Parts: sequence; structure tokens; C-alpha cells
Amino acid sequence: MGARGELFTTQVYLDNRSYFFNVKENRTGDVFLQIVESKNRDGAEADRHQIAIFADDMQKFLQGMEKSLDFVEKDRKQRQKAAREKKAAKEAKYGHGEAANGKKIYRVKSEKTAAKADDGIKRTGKVIHIVSKKETEKTDN
Repeated sequence: MGARGELFTTQVYLDNRSYFFNVKENRTGDVFLQIVESKNRDGAEADRHQIAIFADDMQKFLQGMEKSLDFVEKDRKQRQKAAREKKAAKEAKYGHGEAANGKKIYRVKSEKTAAKADDGIKRTGKVIHIVSKKETEKTDN
């Protein structure tokens, strides 16, 4: 047994975090799993958070973990499927963006959508300019 009741320790290193999985035994002989997250901060002391799961509760803890992992995997697959369907729908609507000869196809708006009633708003690209009615009335008189 280790200096602090440690029976087993393993570590997982990620980008700026480290996880320590320590199996320990306390003074009364209870075995528990201690999970410690250590996060490096810029020039400061590391942030440390820990949880302890006792041996009696590990099965329930693992069941909750498995349910969470199953949900994450299912959600990831659904997102990938939705992205593939969206991409396929876009390609079906617009094509691959290239003709058979390798040139790009550009679509032009029809003249029906381009010609709208004069509502006092001048539309130029992404910016909308609102023309004052007073200025238009002065020029009409």
C-alpha cells in the first residue's frame, strides 16, 4: 500500500488537463476510487477537482457512466446522419456546383424576384439604405 493508502493509480494526459484514477483504502478499510482532474492555468497554480466513489456504489456509478456514453454515441451518430442528409439535399438541389466540363455553374436570380415595388427602401447588396419620405416628397414637388 502506498503512502496515502493508494492501491493502484493510472493517469490520462490530455491537452491542458490530466486525469488521475486512484484506487485507495481509508483507515477503516473501505476501498474507493478517487478521480482527480488537474487543469493547468497560465502561470498560476493548477486547478484541481476530485470526486470519490466508494466500492459499494461503483456499479451504480458505472451504469450511469455507460448510459451517458451510450447517449453521447447515439447523439454523435444522429448528428453525422443529419449532416450527411443536409449535404445530400443541398447537392440534389444545386448539383455539385460544377458542370460536366469542369466549369462552375452560377445561378442568376430571375427578373421577377429582382423587380419589386418601390417601398422607399434602396437595397444594395448586404446593406439596406432607407430613403426618407420627406426627401422624396420634396423632389416630387
